[in-house]
Amino acid sequence: MFRSRANSSAEKTAATDKVTADLSKQPRDPQAPKGRPTPKRAVAQSQRRTAATPPANRKEAMKRQREARRVDLAKQREALASGDERYLPVRDKGPVRKFTRDFVDSRFFVAEFFLPMAVIILVLSMIQVGNLQTIALLLWMIVIVLIVIDSIGLAIRLKKQLNARYPDEPKRGAVAYGLMRSLQMRRLRLPKPQVKRGERP
Repeated sequence: MFRSRANSSAEKTAATDKVTADLSKQPRDPQAPKGRPTPKRAVAQSQRRTAATPPANRKEAMKRQREARRVDLAKQREALASGDERYLPVRDKGPVRKFTRDFVDSRFFVAEFFLPMAVIILVLSMIQVGNLQTIALLLWMIVIVLIVIDSIGLAIRLKKQLNARYPDEPKRGAVAYGLMRSLQMRRLRLPKPQVKRGERP
């Protein structure tokens, strides 16, 4: 009677040792947590389904929204640098807006040099010399007139090109979009220019 119990205990211990040895021989995923086997496909799919389930409370929902917003903003920043149409903001999407950007980026405009010229004119106007202040005021007037003339020419040419190339596409706000882009220095424009100077779109 005692012998049968001892034999059964020994058999159980031997079986446990064998299973442990077999598990130790199995290769372990280096990315799996220490001491845990790699989850099977069914378990992994179950975990993914759990992650896709609706949030349990408002705090969890807000956390997921913040994460999604962070991912979207990162994609938008990359798209603004690379010109990827898929992740651009709504105001920059579409063939009309892309042509407008290329049309502006392929040309020189007086307005894009407004900021450095304004700094120079401001410095000249601060020097307490009568002639320099008069010259600064005259330069200021000339720059404003040139920007107005250049912007009118841009609006006319751009509108004509858009009507010829995209007669059926909505073009509302495209001319204003181009004018605002022409006011920015080329290296500061977003999305980044995709054409060179003189390269006609």
